[in-house]
Amino acid sequence: MAKMKFGEVEETVVTRQEFTLDQAREILKDETIAVLGYGVQGPGQAMNLRDNGFNVVVGQRPGATYEKAVAEGWEPGTTLLSLEEAAARGTIVMCLLSDAAVLEVWPRIKPHLTAGKALYFSHGFAINWADRTGVEPPADIDVIMVAPKGSGATLRPMFLSGRGINASYAVEQDYTGRALQRTLALGIGIGSGYLFETTFAREAVSDLTGERGSLMGALQGLFLAQYEVLRENGHTPSEAFNETVEELTQSLMPLVADRGMDWMYANCSTTAQRGALDWMTPFHDAVKPVMQQLYQSVKSGVEAQKSIDSNSQADYRDKLNEELRQMRESEMWQAGATVRRLRPESQK
Repeated sequence: MAKMKFGEVEETVVTRQEFTLDQAREILKDETIAVLGYGVQGPGQAMNLRDNGFNVVVGQRPGATYEKAVAEGWEPGTTLLSLEEAAARGTIVMCLLSDAAVLEVWPRIKPHLTAGKALYFSHGFAINWADRTGVEPPADIDVIMVAPKGSGATLRPMFLSGRGINASYAVEQDYTGRALQRTLALGIGIGSGYLFETTFAREAVSDLTGERGSLMGALQGLFLAQYEVLRENGHTPSEAFNETVEELTQSLMPLVADRGMDWMYANCSTTAQRGALDWMTPFHDAVKPVMQQLYQSVKSGVEAQKSIDSNSQADYRDKLNEELRQMRESEMWQAGATVRRLRPESQK
């Protein structure tokens, strides 16, 4: 582990150069890693660990996701088991089910968390809001986390391309005295770019804030507001979508990812520079109070309770699919579907 400066703040980070894959294999050589859930995070983490030479089994309920696991090389009865069987076999139980599913299956999983095992999460939700979720691990196990900072769908492709998604890590409970080593070994095993230290509480709050803020909620709100204003003033769907979404995602954000926003600002037209510098402050001043309100709603547990309440409704999935259908069929994202079809093959 090394101390690195991020601006004026020093943080603990772990890279693949200083904590090697061989070290990770040595630490976990006698462990059986049980990945519970093969939905969003499960496939990438399970397959990356398998490809890196770790002993992995998957726990998944019957259905389409189970069949997906079979198609990706997991063998029923040997490496593909029921949730309970996998939890019983694993010495490290990676709970990668959705937050809603964790609440549902926890009573069936907990009895298999016997002394000395490790319970692993990729999100702090269930533990941080244990008073609301009821997820209270036994005292004689390790409770650890590695949380990739990206979509589960991108973890596997980035691993196969030789890259990795940065991830945070945390130890909530160290019963064995090996919790940190187990955590870091798993972080390296799933192919993290680098690992940075956090806590379950900090990860849970920052993650929910990010999803509702700049990563998804605020982003869709900003896109929609600009698209609507352009359309209301006579611009075509193609023009409105390209000026709102396509140029950002296909041209500008790759530059920001590679070089930073400051570099992107410095390498655009003087007209764009002047306008962006003038308008970033009004946008900041308008958005920050909303972001502060969001943060307090997350930290207080209000957002967690909303998720728990909505996810527990019998018709939750139907309601969710209807909201997603409305977004998918909105003019902006229908225009987006057309624009994507018009991209050169190499960009799709």
